[in-house]
Amino acid sequence: MAEPSNAPLSSPVSVIGSQFMAPNQFDIIVDIITTGNLVVTDIDHKIMLQVKSCDTSFHQQRVLVDADGKPIVLMRGKIMSEHDRWNVFRGNSKSKSDMIFTTQSAHMIQFKTNVQVFLAKKTGKKNVCDFKINGSWTNRNCTIYMGDTSTPIAQMSKMQSSEDVTNKFMVTIYPNVDYAFVVVLIAIVEVMKMNNSVIKEKFAREVIGGLSNIIVGALLL
Repeated sequence: MAEPSNAPLSSPVSVIGSQFMAPNQFDIIVDIITTGNLVVTDIDHKIMLQVKSCDTSFHQQRVLVDADGKPIVLMRGKIMSEHDRWNVFRGNSKSKSDMIFTTQSAHMIQFKTNVQVFLAKKTGKKNVCDFKINGSWTNRNCTIYMGDTSTPIAQMSKMQSSEDVTNKFMVTIYPNVDYAFVVVLIAIVEVMKMNNSVIKEKFAREVIGGLSNIIVGALLL
């Protein structure tokens, strides 16, 4: 479990809904069932939320549902878009009027997780992110921060267990933080990680192929 923040939040973080907030710090468990499908439980393994894949030909899509299967938000990203941009809408909507926030990678190819979040109804500076995610996704060591600050709202960590929990990890939710919002960010970053791996593999193949052509050309001279 992560330690409580030394810099308490000045106001509650309610992005998707205040019903997903608690006055005290608590932990949730995220289980990656298959690519794009997540199950979120409390520490007693009671299902709280689920994320389900619903991709189309041109868009990667995920839907966050409650324990009864009711849609809460739709996550939508254009396949292989620049900076892996995602839009998040209420319910099953794709209307701009129902957009809650957008996310994007800080860099097209990332070796460390660096994702920025911009609320649809911004109150701060236009070019300054409202939240950010930094850390090592591979090591399940990422933190979600308020804006461009060092104030955390949620912290990922590996499961402390002797069992095979490769696809499970713990997330500590700080007091008065919207945990549904945190889960949506986790679902999006998981897809970003997959996309980033594809880009890096393609880049490596192109580099190796280019070097092979140079070597063959040199041998034929």
